[in-house]
Amino acid sequence: MKILDWYILKRYLGTFGVLILLFIPIGIVIDLSEKIDDMIENEAPLDAILTYYFDFTIYFANLLFPILLFLSVIWFTSKLANNTEIIAFLSSGVSFSRFLRPYIIGATIVCTIALAFSLYLYPNASEGYNKFKYTYLKKGRQVRQTQDIYTQVNDNEFIYAANLRTENKIARNFTLEHFEDNKLKFKISARRLRFKDSIYTLTNYVMRKVGEREDQIIKKNSFDTILPFNFEALIPVNYIAETLNYAELNEFIEKERKKGSGLINTYLVVAYKRWSIPVSAFILTIIAVSVSAMKRRGGMGVNLAIGVVIAFTYIFLDKVFGTIAEKSTFSPFLAVWFSNIAFSILAIILLQKAKR
Repeated sequence: MKILDWYILKRYLGTFGVLILLFIPIGIVIDLSEKIDDMIENEAPLDAILTYYFDFTIYFANLLFPILLFLSVIWFTSKLANNTEIIAFLSSGVSFSRFLRPYIIGATIVCTIALAFSLYLYPNASEGYNKFKYTYLKKGRQVRQTQDIYTQVNDNEFIYAANLRTENKIARNFTLEHFEDNKLKFKISARRLRFKDSIYTLTNYVMRKVGEREDQIIKKNSFDTILPFNFEALIPVNYIAETLNYAELNEFIEKERKKGSGLINTYLVVAYKRWSIPVSAFILTIIAVSVSAMKRRGGMGVNLAIGVVIAFTYIFLDKVFGTIAEKSTFSPFLAVWFSNIAFSILAIILLQKAKR
C-alpha cells in the first residue's frame, strides 16, 4: 500500500473508532437516566447492571454501526475536500476509482469485524441485555406466547393448549394428536398437564385410539407419562432468535418451520440481518465518499446534513420493511435486503456522478 492508502485508511478507521467511543458513553448515560428508577425499584444488583451495560455496548454498537460508519466517512472525507486534499490527489493522476481503494479496504475490515460481532458476540450480548430488561426493567411483562398454543412437535404429532404457565410448568385444556400417513391414530386430552422431574402428569386423562370399526377410549383421573417434547421449547421467549449464534439460529428456524410456527418470518428477518447489516458497510461507504468528495459552498455542514438524511432514510426503510415481513407474508429475504439493494443503486448513480 502507498502513503495515500495508509493516510486515508488510518483516517477511515480512526474516525469511525472515535465516533463509536463518543456515542456509546452518551447512549449509556441516556439509557441510565431513563431506567435508573426502575433499577432501584426492582433492586437490580450492581454486578447485573455493569454486565447489562457491557451487553448494551455490544448490542447497540452492532445496530448503530452502519449510521456511525456512514457519518464518520462523510466527516473526514468532507475535511479532505475542504482542505483541497482530494483535488491534489486527483490532480496528481490518481483516478477516482484508485482514490476509492483504501475506503474499500477499510470497509472490508469493518465488515469482517461487524460480521464476527453479528454472528457470535451479538447473540450473547442480546441474551444478557434482554434478560436484564425483562427481569428488572419490564418486570412482569409477557415475554412468551402463552395463550392458544398450537404446534407440531415432530413429524407425526401435534399439540394444543389453551393456556401455558411457565413458572410452574402447567398447561390447561391440553390435547395431543398422533398421525400416521395423514390418518389420526390416537388422541390424548387432559384438563391439566404438569411437567415435573422429566415426567408429565395429566389430570382427567382421556386417550382415544382410532380403530377401523370402532374407537377405544381409556380414561384415568391422573396419569403419569413421558411425552415427546420439551415444555420450555413449546413457548420460546420472544427474543430467542437474537440470542442464538448463526448455526444455532438456522437449526432453530428449521425446527420452528416443521412445527408450523407463526413467528417464522420474525426469525428469518433476524437471520438475514446477521449478513445484511455488515454488508451495508460497503454500500454506505461508497455513498458517503461520493456525496462528500466534492467541495461544496456550504462546507462540511451541507455534507453532514445530506448524510444524516440518507442514513436515517436507510434505517427507516430497514425498519419498515422488516416490520412488514414480520407481520405479513411478504418475503423476509427481500424485506431485509431491500435497503441494501435500493442504496446499492443509489451508490452506483452517485459514484458515476462523482467520477465526472
